Amino acid sequence: MKHIGALQAVVTADLSDREPTAAELDAIAYETPLIEAEVELLDVRISLLDRPASELDARRLRRARRKVLAARLELTNQVAPVTGVGA
Repeated sequence: MKHIGALQAVVTADLSDREPTAAELDAIAYETPLIEAEVELLDVRISLLDRPASELDARRLRRARRKVLAARLELTNQVAPVTGVGA
């Protein structure tokens, strides 16, 4: 029986095995404040899943939402670095 698998590594290389490019790392670094704010908001929401929100919890939730909105506004008003990511 003849083997019909690809013989070239380029064809069979798994994309998950490669390291991120400099452009991808720059894009992540650029969005880090927003990512951190969204993680904080998610943490607050998770903590409120199994209990009713107290006044302190409501303040934490409002503060986390404002932080996400501020981070989004900051990113929107900045000039994004020119990269080849998603182009």
